[in-house]
Amino acid sequence: MKQMKRNRKTKIVATLGPASSTPEIIRKLFETGVDVFRLNFSHGTHDDHAKRLNIIRDLEKQAGRPIGIFADLQGPKLRLGTFAGGEIALEKGMRITLDSNPAPGNAQRVYLPHPEILEALQEGSDVLLDDGKVHLRVVKKGRDFVEGEVIAGKKLMDRKGVNLPNVLLKVSSLTDKDRIDLEAALKMGVDWIALSFVQRPEDVLEARKLIGARAKIIVKIEKPSAVDRLQEIVDITDAVMLARGDLGVEIPAERVPSIQKHVVRVCRQAGKPVIIATQMLESMISSPRPTRAEASDVATAIYDGTDAVMLSAETASGEYPLEAVSIMDKIAVDVEQDSLYRKIMDAEHPDPEKNPSDAITAAASWVAMTVSAAAIVNYTASGSTTLRTARERPSVPVLCLTENMEVARRLQLSYGVHPVYTSEVGKFSDVVAKACSLALEHGIAGKGQRLVITAGVPFGTPGSTNTLRVAQVE
Repeated sequence: MKQMKRNRKTKIVATLGPASSTPEIIRKLFETGVDVFRLNFSHGTHDDHAKRLNIIRDLEKQAGRPIGIFADLQGPKLRLGTFAGGEIALEKGMRITLDSNPAPGNAQRVYLPHPEILEALQEGSDVLLDDGKVHLRVVKKGRDFVEGEVIAGKKLMDRKGVNLPNVLLKVSSLTDKDRIDLEAALKMGVDWIALSFVQRPEDVLEARKLIGARAKIIVKIEKPSAVDRLQEIVDITDAVMLARGDLGVEIPAERVPSIQKHVVRVCRQAGKPVIIATQMLESMISSPRPTRAEASDVATAIYDGTDAVMLSAETASGEYPLEAVSIMDKIAVDVEQDSLYRKIMDAEHPDPEKNPSDAITAAASWVAMTVSAAAIVNYTASGSTTLRTARERPSVPVLCLTENMEVARRLQLSYGVHPVYTSEVGKFSDVVAKACSLALEHGIAGKGQRLVITAGVPFGTPGSTNTLRVAQVE
């Protein structure tokens, strides 16, 4: 399989599932444009996910290019119990009790198998059911029940989801199922773990103790409480996913676009990769073409400066997984060629920290632009230099050379980064020679073009970037 240089800097994440589990389809997804694969542990067995991961690792060897993989944990899914008839009809103003009785419900009451919710709700609290299609307001609270008045909604069926705007639950973001899935995913060798329904920084710290150095953490922002403490959470995580589906249930829809821009800005300032996710090309689950609004939504995320955009059911269970990746790739290429896009990326550069590593990394982008370099090349042990470079949103690709395969795989999530796993070097002149050779081999630069190369000397010390050189590809 030949080396593939993407014609865009924004990365594409695709979810694997029943529609995308064979070696052939996974290979085609990769060739069409997928940079990172998502294993959704809300569905499927551990064996299912292990088989998909092994297919990706085999593909990685064939392609000679690192491929990122993350496991997305289900988190505490909050759901109602069942109804005797499977569903009930609702009318505005009627009242229904949510209680701790596991018996099948009726039009007067239904089981809520989450005592932490019954404890947290107060009179006046809002309860959203079935992705917000049903809205209850608590009018009475007892020891093990709450009574809610129907504000909106026509019917309610078994086991529908429960969302609680502005209610902080005394519950961990890691369930017993998540802990089992977490260990399984780590043993498989995933690069990232995505945490669902994070409410507070303590949720991230709890997961960090379990994960250690075995994988990096992606925090999914899907609760208003996480938005409220965004900076604290970003400071202690490794990457962020804005999961707009669940977040959009608990906050007014009109707030989602501004929150999206805020999340991207905070993550870029911190040098942490950010993914925009959920319902990006939803209609392509059953249609070969997206709606104009969906195409505009993907484009907006790219104009915002996100590191990556993500496909969920479109590739996991949809009828047109390859077409979904293809159109997302085309949208990204088109946006990044727009002169307005470059003006937006250049308009807001994060302030570098007052140390040599940050100063040189920030300078590399300006030098590359001034000398019309084909790429910026980082030689990095930990990936920290490359993350700082990606934070600048440079106008040229970032060729990352690392002797650590885990680092190379993780950097596939970062803006504009083309990671290459390579052997150890002894001196800086070796880095220059290797950078020129690999840039030519991977189609990053042609003969006679310039490269801006950064590294830390002596080698092997994370975060010690202290050298910048302009070299010409011979």
